[in-house]
Amino acid sequence: MQSTAIDAVRADRAALLELCARLSPAEWRLESGCQGWSVQDVLAHLTNLFWAVVDPSRLPDTAGMQTEQAQEVGVAARRATGHAEILAEYEQVSSGALDRLAELASDDFEVPLGDLGSYPMSLLPSAYSFDHYLHIRADLFAPRGPLDGPPPPADAVRLTSVLDWIEAALPQQNQAAAEAVALRLEITGPAARTISFGTGPRTATITSAADEFARWVSQRGSWPELGVRAAGDGEALSYASKLKVF
Repeated sequence: MQSTAIDAVRADRAALLELCARLSPAEWRLESGCQGWSVQDVLAHLTNLFWAVVDPSRLPDTAGMQTEQAQEVGVAARRATGHAEILAEYEQVSSGALDRLAELASDDFEVPLGDLGSYPMSLLPSAYSFDHYLHIRADLFAPRGPLDGPPPPADAVRLTSVLDWIEAALPQQNQAAAEAVALRLEITGPAARTISFGTGPRTATITSAADEFARWVSQRGSWPELGVRAAGDGEALSYASKLKVF
């Protein structure tokens, strides 16, 4: 599983480098699908994630902050840097970080990630795959993002690692919902699987393709927009539609 996750990140890294090499100065400044972040800010964020593996001292001190606040601080700290410098930095640090993640992929110790939960070290590459997959496809490309044209492939290699992260993160990042509902999440298409979520008394079944599932469970699209099919208890469905994974 973990070699697949590393392969997925490497593939999306290559696609992102190719995309960024073609961007005009104006495109770097366009508003992305992440509210308040430009295209350049998205790349700065992904760069920061890799620095967290290679050398966390390169990042601002965000001790005690929630994840989203810490990410905002990290992105803001790089806004004075030009896009060419950010791109070169991303290319350099990501290469070393992926080598490091590959070395650690066989380790089983738990990594605490603050309000995101705690996960085995072997799952961390899937978190990087999840971030790259959605930031590129959902935040840079239309309809949420500013860039036209086809995004990189949404194939089984990428989607398997994305779903691995979602499946592990769902119960930790949605504890109240897990106590209220029992959901059957049926994922179709590439990387198809069924995920059982929660132990509560209210039940429902939600069916969507893997790409659409990743988008709605990260709150990057609504069920009607993405063609999600849902059936079951009304309150359970209300909880389900508000699930969110980081």
